[in-house]
Amino acid sequence: MDLLDLPERYRLILCDLWGCVHDGWRVFDGVPATLATWKAQQRLVLFVTNAPRTADAIRVQLEKLGLDEDLDDGIITAGEAGAAALLGRKVGFCGTHDDRADLERRGLTFTSHGFTELACAGLAEGETVADYADRLAAWAADDVLLHCLNPDRIVHHQGEVMVCAGALADAYEALGGRTRWYGKPYPTIYEYALRLAGITDKSHVLAIGDGLQTDMAGAAGFGIDAVFVTGGIHAGDDPVFEGGWRPVASVEGLGTDAAART
Repeated sequence: MDLLDLPERYRLILCDLWGCVHDGWRVFDGVPATLATWKAQQRLVLFVTNAPRTADAIRVQLEKLGLDEDLDDGIITAGEAGAAALLGRKVGFCGTHDDRADLERRGLTFTSHGFTELACAGLAEGETVADYADRLAAWAADDVLLHCLNPDRIVHHQGEVMVCAGALADAYEALGGRTRWYGKPYPTIYEYALRLAGITDKSHVLAIGDGLQTDMAGAAGFGIDAVFVTGGIHAGDDPVFEGGWRPVASVEGLGTDAAART
């Protein structure tokens, strides 16, 4: 499969960001040209990301990285979905200062004491999952419902591995804590994307991503085709796809010189 000459039936492309378009530091070589080709072919391109931030915050990030907003048709984030569910209630919070400020601008109200629900956008700067052991145990004992605003477990950022909210939520569930997840691989984010694009036929949709637990599992569960980016989070690994499902192609990256293989 040639990424620059996809089958005509793919009218909507749901493209992941981290590991596919950029690494948090730079846009990968050739990606803008690939996006421009899809736009010239009159395909809709939506970025679907598990980032715990709002779509506006992600747009600012992409602009700083130099990616032209005319190359896509919109951004859908896990954080936006979670924020919508928590509006109007005082909840606890864990994550970075920037994550908190972004969600507060979205209208969320946070408290440090007496909360029964918690917005988990990630870990504070410099912390590990082990650093949260006491807090996780206390939240579980109080039956706090943890809202995971980023199902990713790790991402690669400027050549380093960063632990994400999904890893913290996994540890919380291991203690018996209640967790509600937003973003990929959960169907709500895909349903929203198709409604936004005005597309009902799933055969017209192609997902692109580098995460087995998120992008590929989400595509499989939702019943849409997918391209697996091997050079992202699982670079160097031997991917295992669950339940007999397979992506329609694998590709090292989305640059115009990348070779896809079925």
